Amino acid sequence: MDYLKLAGAGAITLSAVSTATYLYLTQNPNPVPSAVDLNNQTTESKGKDKARISKLCKDGKLLEYLDENVQTLYEAFRNGAQVSSNGACYGWKPSSKEPYQWISYNDVLNRAASIGAGLIENDQYGIYGIVEQACYTYSMALVPLYDTLGPEACTYIINQANISLVICDTCKKVQAMFDKYEETPNLKTIVMMEEMSLELQTKAQQLGIKLISFSDLEEQGEKSPKEPKPAKPDDICVVCYTSGTTGLPKGAMLTHKGTISTVCSAFVTLENGGVTLGPEDVLISYLPLAHSYERLLEVTVTMSGGRIGFFQGDVKLLMDDIKELGPTLFPSVPRLLNRFYDKVVAGVNESAIKKMMFDMGMKSKQKELQKNIIRNDSIYDKFVFKKIQQGLGGRVRLITTGSAPLSATVLEFLRCCVGCPIIEGYGQTESHALCSMQFIGDASSGNVGPPIPSNLIKLEDVPDMNYFAEQNKGEVCLKGPSVFVGYLNDEVKTKEVLDKDGWLHTGDIGEWLPNGTLKIIDRKKHIFKLAQGEYIAPEKIENIYVRSTLVAQIFVHGDSLKASLVAVCVPDPEVLPSYAKSNFNVSGSMEELVKNPEIKKAILADLTKLGKSGGLHSFEQVRDIYVHPELFSVENGLLTPTFKAKRQDLKKFFQPQIDEMYTKLQ
Repeated sequence: MDYLKLAGAGAITLSAVSTATYLYLTQNPNPVPSAVDLNNQTTESKGKDKARISKLCKDGKLLEYLDENVQTLYEAFRNGAQVSSNGACYGWKPSSKEPYQWISYNDVLNRAASIGAGLIENDQYGIYGIVEQACYTYSMALVPLYDTLGPEACTYIINQANISLVICDTCKKVQAMFDKYEETPNLKTIVMMEEMSLELQTKAQQLGIKLISFSDLEEQGEKSPKEPKPAKPDDICVVCYTSGTTGLPKGAMLTHKGTISTVCSAFVTLENGGVTLGPEDVLISYLPLAHSYERLLEVTVTMSGGRIGFFQGDVKLLMDDIKELGPTLFPSVPRLLNRFYDKVVAGVNESAIKKMMFDMGMKSKQKELQKNIIRNDSIYDKFVFKKIQQGLGGRVRLITTGSAPLSATVLEFLRCCVGCPIIEGYGQTESHALCSMQFIGDASSGNVGPPIPSNLIKLEDVPDMNYFAEQNKGEVCLKGPSVFVGYLNDEVKTKEVLDKDGWLHTGDIGEWLPNGTLKIIDRKKHIFKLAQGEYIAPEKIENIYVRSTLVAQIFVHGDSLKASLVAVCVPDPEVLPSYAKSNFNVSGSMEELVKNPEIKKAILADLTKLGKSGGLHSFEQVRDIYVHPELFSVENGLLTPTFKAKRQDLKKFFQPQIDEMYTKLQ
């Protein structure tokens, strides 16, 4: 990746170093302002629960909205249209050779009214694409579908949500609907965005399905306009099916009130650190559109009157899209940031001079971070970190990360070199994507910040795992307007996570740190016992092992009938070939390299070394590994759309290799 190479670092002379020192001593940059004491970020609420609340809550009250005229997503989008003076809203590239094209807020609203009028006879819709505003205009609930859930899950959702109409963006997805027609008796109508073929029209007639084009649907609405019927705050806006790492997806019922309270909490938290969103902001959209994290980001931007530019759908072209779009807001997930970190480090290590200058810049930036100083105009930004910042478009002023833990090493490293705040948040679909969020300017890492102003957080005892609330450790539980109302048509699953007092039990294990922030330390469900009775938290082990420069991904496995752990390891395809050549004088494809016993031995030794330095007990160290040549991905069904490991699917897929490893260990 050329955009990460620190070109020109070797040209920096001692005079430049002297200049850097002089400028640093004379510029006296200002720290990030904060109305909250970063050493004491939460308040313990009254009552036996010992729940904690954000310091940003006024008079101890949870936040529901900031403007009484903006309490629904219908009102939020119109607020964006007003503050942007009907500015550009959504942008896309018709082709890789054409520039971004934009549609304005008012054009979206006008088209939404027509599309919604065409849909008004139905209650819930399965959506491939973006027709949210059409639904919100007429108080209709949205049920996003996405093909990465898999055909079985999509069929289950259509039936469980009683969906009669689905909007598809491609002919391929329409055909997928046809293939499952006999299993989805409630499906009566399919709306197509692509031009429909004669073959599909004929097939639809044979099956008795009404197949209409998106343009025809919009035209019908234009000819028969309906009076808008905006939703109320407590109405359901979206039934968002969790991708889940195990079992069938569950339909989390999310409300307008819950979404708005969460978005407003994000606004207040960002503004505490001096970041106010507005029409000048641009979001790069490349995460799954149906996921709650991406949806929350998009609502936050449109409510502020900002722009959203969609990537072309090809990850290989993402950096080209970013370069052209120049986003100011960059959402990410740890898996991508870890890869970014690895590429930067590899570029730095290409020469001694580059590394020397980079280390000097990092030390300077680390000192500034400890003083709550975040900037991109230092001499080191100009000479050392500029290429890295340009790799993200050159205008990014905020990076968010969530969905999984990000190591403290990577977080501090990126905070130093990207020249803007990077904040880590925590949440789940059931909390409208967010329940805690770091303050801008807080240089600490290894935590997910304090509760956002729209929910309380308490820790509950988990005796089986030796976690107790009185020791500031336990299961993370949430309560407030940003908590969901339950799972669609599934009272049993709802009662498993929502108790009679309204607390959402997340299944995550948290710890309150001395500064009042929350740290996620374990997972209640993803644990198992080994034969000797020791509890194992595989994700904790994986988070240590994945820091190996040789490893891109790893899946740690064990069960109660075995006394040790094994793992499936995928080497980094950009690191392994050169490593094999320089250390073992071996060349070949990934498929060939992973079969080399010396390479396997070296990877296992590196993992063991990392485990020891990371504080793993001997029983937590893997005893054998299977080296696999292909990355786990959404496409091959081994990752969720937010890049979390689908543990049951991984176990099933690699069962033969797991059995073979245990046989050898006997």
